[in-house]
Amino acid sequence: MAIRAAITGRTLRRLFAAASLLALPGFVMPAVAQNAKTASAESGASRPHVYLMRGLLNIFSLGMDQLAAQIESRGIDAGVYNHTVADTVVNNIAQEYRAGDHGPYILIGHSLGADAVMTMAQQLNRQGVPVALVVPFDGTASYAAPGNVACVLNLTQRKYAYMVPGAGFHGKLSNVDVSSDASIDHFTIDKSPRLQAKALSSVLQAAHGQTCRPGVTGSVVAAGKEPAAPKPVSTSESAASSTSTLSTSATKGALPPTSPTKNASPAVELRNGYAG
Repeated sequence: MAIRAAITGRTLRRLFAAASLLALPGFVMPAVAQNAKTASAESGASRPHVYLMRGLLNIFSLGMDQLAAQIESRGIDAGVYNHTVADTVVNNIAQEYRAGDHGPYILIGHSLGADAVMTMAQQLNRQGVPVALVVPFDGTASYAAPGNVACVLNLTQRKYAYMVPGAGFHGKLSNVDVSSDASIDHFTIDKSPRLQAKALSSVLQAAHGQTCRPGVTGSVVAAGKEPAAPKPVSTSESAASSTSTLSTSATKGALPPTSPTKNASPAVELRNGYAG
Protein backbone atom coordinates (compact mmCIF):
# COMPACT_ATOMS: atom_id res chain seq x y z
CA MET A 1 0.00 0.00 0.00
CA ALA A 2 2.82 2.38 0.93
CA ILE A 3 4.63 1.54 -2.32
CA ARG A 4 1.51 2.30 -4.36
CA ALA A 5 1.05 5.62 -2.57
CA ALA A 6 4.68 6.55 -3.21
CA ILE A 7 4.36 5.72 -6.92
CA THR A 8 1.14 7.68 -7.19
CA GLY A 9 2.68 10.70 -5.48
CA ARG A 10 5.76 10.56 -7.69
CA THR A 11 3.60 10.31 -10.83
CA LEU A 12 1.49 13.29 -9.82
CA ARG A 13 4.59 15.39 -9.14
CA ARG A 14 5.96 14.53 -12.60
CA LEU A 15 2.68 15.40 -14.27
CA PHE A 16 2.51 18.70 -12.38
CA ALA A 17 6.09 19.53 -13.39
CA ALA A 18 5.32 18.77 -17.03
CA ALA A 19 2.20 20.96 -16.94
CA SER A 20 4.18 23.79 -15.34
CA LEU A 21 6.83 23.54 -18.04
CA LEU A 22 4.19 23.77 -20.76
CA ALA A 23 2.88 26.94 -19.17
CA LEU A 24 6.27 28.68 -19.17
CA PRO A 25 6.41 31.64 -21.61
CA GLY A 26 8.44 30.81 -24.67
CA PHE A 27 8.43 27.05 -24.10
CA VAL A 28 8.75 25.19 -27.41
CA MET A 29 7.75 21.58 -28.01
CA PRO A 30 11.01 19.57 -28.13
CA ALA A 31 10.58 17.94 -31.53
CA VAL A 32 9.49 21.17 -33.20
CA ALA A 33 12.19 23.19 -31.48
CA GLN A 34 14.91 20.77 -32.57
CA ASN A 35 13.77 20.96 -36.17
CA ALA A 36 13.74 24.76 -36.00
CA LYS A 37 17.28 24.80 -34.61
CA THR A 38 18.49 22.41 -37.28
CA ALA A 39 16.98 24.59 -40.00
CA SER A 40 18.55 27.71 -38.52
CA ALA A 41 21.96 26.07 -38.34
CA GLU A 42 21.95 25.17 -42.02
CA SER A 43 22.78 28.25 -44.08
CA GLY A 44 23.48 28.89 -47.72
CA ALA A 45 20.20 27.58 -49.14
CA SER A 46 16.79 29.20 -49.03
CA ARG A 47 13.95 27.06 -47.72
CA PRO A 48 10.45 27.75 -46.39
CA HIS A 49 10.13 28.42 -42.65
CA VAL A 50 6.88 28.59 -40.68
CA TYR A 51 6.72 30.22 -37.24
CA LEU A 52 3.62 29.54 -35.14
CA MET A 53 2.92 31.72 -32.10
CA ARG A 54 0.79 30.58 -29.16
CA GLY A 55 -1.31 32.89 -27.02
CA LEU A 56 -1.66 33.24 -23.26
CA LEU A 57 0.31 30.76 -21.07
CA ASN A 58 0.75 28.26 -23.92
CA ILE A 59 -2.39 26.40 -22.86
CA PHE A 60 -5.17 27.92 -25.02
CA SER A 61 -3.50 27.74 -28.43
CA LEU A 62 -2.63 24.07 -28.88
CA GLY A 63 -4.14 24.21 -32.36
CA MET A 64 -0.81 25.79 -33.32
CA ASP A 65 0.92 22.53 -32.37
CA GLN A 66 -1.58 20.52 -34.41
CA LEU A 67 -1.03 22.75 -37.43
CA ALA A 68 2.76 22.62 -37.01
CA ALA A 69 2.66 18.81 -37.07
CA GLN A 70 0.62 18.89 -40.30
CA ILE A 71 3.07 21.33 -41.89
CA GLU A 72 6.12 19.31 -40.86
CA SER A 73 4.56 16.13 -42.23
CA ARG A 74 4.73 17.89 -45.63
CA GLY A 75 8.49 18.38 -45.24
CA ILE A 76 8.39 22.06 -44.23
CA ASP A 77 10.19 23.38 -41.14
CA ALA A 78 7.76 24.62 -38.48
CA GLY A 79 8.50 25.97 -34.99
CA VAL A 80 6.00 26.74 -32.22
CA TYR A 81 6.69 29.59 -29.77
CA ASN A 82 4.90 31.70 -27.19
CA HIS A 83 3.96 35.24 -28.16
CA THR A 84 6.23 36.62 -25.42
CA VAL A 85 9.38 35.66 -27.39
CA ALA A 86 8.24 37.33 -30.62
CA ASP A 87 11.16 39.80 -30.61
CA THR A 88 13.67 36.95 -30.36
CA VAL A 89 12.00 35.11 -33.24
CA VAL A 90 12.09 38.28 -35.36
CA ASN A 91 15.82 38.69 -34.71
CA ASN A 92 16.44 35.05 -35.66
CA ILE A 93 14.51 35.46 -38.92
CA ALA A 94 16.43 38.63 -39.77
CA GLN A 95 19.75 36.87 -39.11
CA GLU A 96 18.76 33.92 -41.31
CA TYR A 97 17.70 36.29 -44.09
CA ARG A 98 20.95 38.25 -43.96
CA ALA A 99 22.87 34.95 -43.99
CA GLY A 100 21.31 34.11 -47.36
CA ASP A 101 18.24 32.09 -46.40
CA HIS A 102 15.44 33.99 -48.13
CA GLY A 103 12.68 31.64 -47.08
CA PRO A 104 9.83 32.15 -47.86
CA TYR A 105 8.89 33.11 -44.30
CA ILE A 106 5.40 32.38 -43.00
CA LEU A 107 3.89 33.58 -39.69
CA ILE A 108 0.85 32.02 -37.97
CA GLY A 109 -0.61 32.84 -34.55
CA HIS A 110 -3.65 32.47 -32.30
CA SER A 111 -5.14 35.06 -29.93
CA LEU A 112 -2.25 37.12 -28.51
CA GLY A 113 -0.09 35.09 -30.88
CA ALA A 114 -2.23 36.42 -33.76
CA ASP A 115 -1.51 39.96 -32.58
CA ALA A 116 2.16 39.01 -32.36
CA VAL A 117 2.49 37.80 -35.96
CA MET A 118 1.13 41.12 -37.25
CA THR A 119 3.60 43.15 -35.18
CA MET A 120 6.38 40.72 -36.14
CA ALA A 121 5.63 41.38 -39.80
CA GLN A 122 5.85 45.10 -39.11
CA GLN A 123 9.23 44.67 -37.37
CA LEU A 124 10.54 42.56 -40.25
CA ASN A 125 9.36 45.27 -42.66
CA ARG A 126 11.59 47.78 -40.86
CA GLN A 127 14.50 45.34 -41.25
CA GLY A 128 13.85 44.80 -44.95
CA VAL A 129 12.80 41.14 -44.62
CA PRO A 130 9.95 40.02 -46.91
CA VAL A 131 7.16 37.83 -45.49
CA ALA A 132 5.19 35.57 -47.80
CA LEU A 133 2.13 34.84 -45.65
CA VAL A 134 0.65 35.89 -42.30
CA VAL A 135 -2.25 33.89 -40.82
CA PRO A 136 -3.79 35.33 -37.63
CA PHE A 137 -6.38 33.14 -35.85
CA ASP A 138 -8.78 35.44 -33.98
CA GLY A 139 -6.52 38.26 -32.88
CA THR A 140 -7.69 40.78 -30.30
CA ALA A 141 -7.32 43.95 -32.38
CA SER A 142 -7.01 45.34 -35.90
CA TYR A 143 -3.53 45.76 -37.39
CA ALA A 144 -2.16 47.22 -40.60
CA ALA A 145 -0.49 44.82 -43.04
CA PRO A 146 2.93 46.28 -43.93
CA GLY A 147 4.43 46.56 -47.39
CA ASN A 148 6.79 43.57 -47.02
CA VAL A 149 3.90 41.09 -46.71
CA ALA A 150 2.55 39.32 -49.79
CA CYS A 151 -0.58 37.75 -48.25
CA VAL A 152 -2.67 38.01 -45.09
CA LEU A 153 -5.32 35.39 -44.32
CA ASN A 154 -7.15 36.66 -41.23
CA LEU A 155 -9.43 34.04 -39.66
CA THR A 156 -11.60 35.87 -37.16
CA GLN A 157 -14.97 36.08 -35.44
CA ARG A 158 -14.54 39.75 -34.47
CA LYS A 159 -15.31 42.53 -36.93
CA TYR A 160 -13.19 44.95 -34.91
CA ALA A 161 -10.21 42.64 -35.47
CA TYR A 162 -10.25 42.87 -39.28
CA MET A 163 -6.81 43.55 -40.74
CA VAL A 164 -6.33 46.52 -43.04
CA PRO A 165 -3.75 47.41 -45.71
CA GLY A 166 -0.93 49.53 -44.38
CA ALA A 167 1.46 51.91 -46.14
CA GLY A 168 3.03 50.25 -49.15
CA PHE A 169 0.94 47.07 -48.95
CA HIS A 170 0.30 45.63 -52.42
CA GLY A 171 -0.56 42.03 -51.56
CA LYS A 172 -3.67 39.95 -50.93
CA LEU A 173 -5.59 40.58 -47.71
CA SER A 174 -8.59 38.45 -46.80
CA ASN A 175 -10.64 38.81 -43.61
CA VAL A 176 -12.58 35.56 -43.20
CA ASP A 177 -15.34 36.18 -40.65
CA VAL A 178 -16.57 32.91 -39.10
CA SER A 179 -18.84 34.48 -36.47
CA SER A 180 -21.88 32.81 -38.07
CA ASP A 181 -20.47 29.36 -37.20
CA ALA A 182 -21.85 28.50 -33.76
CA SER A 183 -19.33 25.67 -33.34
CA ILE A 184 -16.40 28.11 -33.30
CA ASP A 185 -15.36 30.42 -30.48
CA HIS A 186 -12.11 32.04 -29.40
CA PHE A 187 -10.83 28.88 -27.72
CA THR A 188 -11.70 26.49 -30.55
CA ILE A 189 -11.02 28.54 -33.69
CA ASP A 190 -7.37 27.43 -33.87
CA LYS A 191 -8.41 23.78 -33.53
CA SER A 192 -11.14 23.85 -36.19
CA PRO A 193 -10.27 21.18 -38.80
CA ARG A 194 -11.91 23.29 -41.50
CA LEU A 195 -9.91 26.42 -40.69
CA GLN A 196 -6.70 24.45 -40.17
CA ALA A 197 -7.20 22.96 -43.64
CA LYS A 198 -7.71 26.45 -45.09
CA ALA A 199 -4.55 27.70 -43.40
CA LEU A 200 -2.56 24.60 -44.40
CA SER A 201 -3.57 24.97 -48.05
CA SER A 202 -2.37 28.58 -48.08
CA VAL A 203 0.87 27.64 -46.31
CA LEU A 204 1.68 24.91 -48.84
CA GLN A 205 0.99 27.20 -51.80
CA ALA A 206 3.13 29.98 -50.34
CA ALA A 207 5.92 27.59 -49.32
CA HIS A 208 6.20 26.26 -52.86
CA GLY A 209 6.06 29.70 -54.45
CA GLN A 210 2.69 29.09 -56.13
CA THR A 211 1.14 32.15 -54.48
CA CYS A 212 2.05 34.92 -52.02
CA ARG A 213 5.39 35.83 -53.57
CA PRO A 214 6.69 39.07 -51.99
CA GLY A 215 7.02 41.82 -54.57
CA VAL A 216 5.00 39.85 -57.13
CA THR A 217 1.52 39.39 -55.63
CA GLY A 218 -1.00 41.95 -56.86
CA SER A 219 -3.17 44.03 -54.53
CA VAL A 220 -6.49 42.44 -53.55
CA VAL A 221 -8.48 43.21 -50.39
CA ALA A 222 -11.55 41.21 -49.38
CA ALA A 223 -13.66 41.16 -46.25
CA GLY A 224 -16.95 39.69 -45.17
CA LYS A 225 -18.68 36.87 -43.39
CA GLU A 226 -18.56 33.37 -44.73
CA PRO A 227 -21.88 32.43 -46.35
CA ALA A 228 -24.29 30.93 -43.84
CA ALA A 229 -25.68 27.44 -44.40
CA PRO A 230 -28.92 27.46 -46.45
CA LYS A 231 -32.11 27.33 -44.38
CA PRO A 232 -33.98 24.01 -44.76
CA VAL A 233 -37.28 24.33 -46.66
CA SER A 234 -40.21 22.23 -45.48
CA THR A 235 -42.22 20.12 -47.92
CA SER A 236 -45.33 22.26 -47.42
CA GLU A 237 -43.40 25.49 -48.10
CA SER A 238 -41.88 23.97 -51.24
CA ALA A 239 -45.28 22.86 -52.53
CA ALA A 240 -46.81 26.27 -51.80
CA SER A 241 -43.95 27.99 -53.62
CA SER A 242 -44.38 25.76 -56.68
CA THR A 243 -48.15 26.39 -56.78
CA SER A 244 -47.60 30.15 -56.53
CA THR A 245 -45.03 30.09 -59.34
CA LEU A 246 -47.31 28.11 -61.67
CA SER A 247 -50.25 30.43 -60.94
CA THR A 248 -48.20 33.56 -61.68
CA SER A 249 -46.85 32.05 -64.89
CA ALA A 250 -50.29 31.14 -66.14
CA THR A 251 -51.68 34.63 -65.43
CA LYS A 252 -48.87 36.69 -66.92
CA GLY A 253 -47.79 34.35 -69.69
CA ALA A 254 -44.23 33.63 -70.68
CA LEU A 255 -41.68 35.93 -69.17
CA PRO A 256 -39.42 37.93 -71.51
CA PRO A 257 -35.80 36.75 -71.76
CA THR A 258 -33.51 38.27 -69.11
CA SER A 259 -29.99 39.53 -69.58
CA PRO A 260 -27.12 37.45 -68.19
CA THR A 261 -26.24 38.09 -64.53
CA LYS A 262 -23.04 40.02 -64.06
CA ASN A 263 -20.13 38.31 -62.33
CA ALA A 264 -19.51 39.27 -58.73
CA SER A 265 -16.69 41.70 -58.09
CA PRO A 266 -13.27 40.18 -57.19
CA ALA A 267 -13.71 41.26 -53.57
CA VAL A 268 -17.03 39.45 -53.25
CA GLU A 269 -15.68 36.32 -54.92
CA LEU A 270 -12.80 36.14 -52.48
CA ARG A 271 -15.19 36.12 -49.52
CA ASN A 272 -16.30 32.62 -50.44
CA GLY A 273 -12.80 31.18 -50.59
CA TYR A 274 -9.32 32.45 -49.98
CA ALA A 275 -7.45 32.64 -53.27
CA GLY A 276 -3.98 32.10 -51.86
